[in-house]
Amino acid sequence: MLESFQKHLDDHLNMLHGSRLLIAISGGLDSVVLTHLCHQLKLKVSLAHCNFNLRAAESDADEAFVLELADELDLDLFIESFDTETYAKEHGMSIQMAARELRYNWFYELADQLKFDYILTAHHADDNLETFLINLSRGTGLEGLTGIPEVSDKMVRPLLPFSREGLEIYAIGKQMKWQEDSSNASTKYLRNKLRHDIIPTLKQMNPQLLRNFQTTISNLQDSQDLVEDRIVDVQRKVVEVVNDQIKLNIKKLKRLSNPKAYLFHLLKDFNFTAWNDVVNLLAAQSGKQVFSPTHRLLKDRDYLLLSALDSTSEEDQISIQQIDKAIIAPFGSLTLEAVDAISELSRSIVYIDANQLNFPLTLRKWQTGDFFYPLGMNGKKKLSKFFKDEKFSLIDKENTWILFSNDDVVWVIGKRGDKRFKVTENTTKILKIELH
Repeated sequence: MLESFQKHLDDHLNMLHGSRLLIAISGGLDSVVLTHLCHQLKLKVSLAHCNFNLRAAESDADEAFVLELADELDLDLFIESFDTETYAKEHGMSIQMAARELRYNWFYELADQLKFDYILTAHHADDNLETFLINLSRGTGLEGLTGIPEVSDKMVRPLLPFSREGLEIYAIGKQMKWQEDSSNASTKYLRNKLRHDIIPTLKQMNPQLLRNFQTTISNLQDSQDLVEDRIVDVQRKVVEVVNDQIKLNIKKLKRLSNPKAYLFHLLKDFNFTAWNDVVNLLAAQSGKQVFSPTHRLLKDRDYLLLSALDSTSEEDQISIQQIDKAIIAPFGSLTLEAVDAISELSRSIVYIDANQLNFPLTLRKWQTGDFFYPLGMNGKKKLSKFFKDEKFSLIDKENTWILFSNDDVVWVIGKRGDKRFKVTENTTKILKIELH
């Protein structure tokens, strides 16, 4: 076992040699074997143990065991105690998900603070098979069938090629001690039912199950690589990023062999689940939209526009006093400065006849019915018509703020001033307002 483990590291995980490693150790068979193997290979390892306080005396016994093991091997040990049940209730998640979130957050925090290069977990081939079957039973795509990744960011799982049976034979042969988790014997959870009932039956039917499964996983991972290469190529053709906004070209999407599949891969990281609704946007009227918990996808003429949902509440309006020199707003900031003459010109600057202003000024988003007298044009125009002529998307309209004096538009921020407030030859006081 030691020789096979060393060969696997040399062939596939050579970066672990010489790196500072943090082993996630529960006290169970798998993590104890991983610890001994790394220690025998003289890797630079420390241990991290989570006490989730879920099994009363058993949890404390696990902690005591890990303390003894660390002392025996002369390894640094970090221990964190969690109130897992309270955390689960406060965050509305299962105990299992709460424990997972707590431990991984802590592992990454330790790694960042103490400069560990990698975090090692003791997932093995049987864990990989269980995860595959869980995903298969719940319904998944190719990604869910490619198994647990051996390397993911700082997380490394060097025991993935090895079976639990092989680990146990090695541990017994070396007279190792480990802790048994009584909750693992219960078939209340799907993973344990697979572990105790389903997988043993499959192994009886096919003794080569794990070996064949690993071949299948390897083939699926190769297929996943091909898919990812294709998605990168398609992304270059159909996706544009303009002013922090993601735009997907509808015509180009429709030319693809399977728009739904491509949309899934392009948008899967934005938490959408209603994929039929997403696909229907391709043929929908402008203004139709689909929401995920974090993002919105909007049909706007020839594009699907992706934007993050703003979780912060914005003020409905902001008041500007005559003494104010700078204003912080959701769109950025404005500076107000008295000047003697007009100098540089741009869309981010407007010059105002200060004598025409009535303070306090007001900043707010546009509303239906708002109109102004655009500089450079004759007559008045509704803002809705101005937006249409300027080819604003719905998102552009929603994010546009207006500066008012009383109820009169002074400036469509960053777009166009109102000629009622323009500087003329009769102006005696000039106010420069600049958008940052």
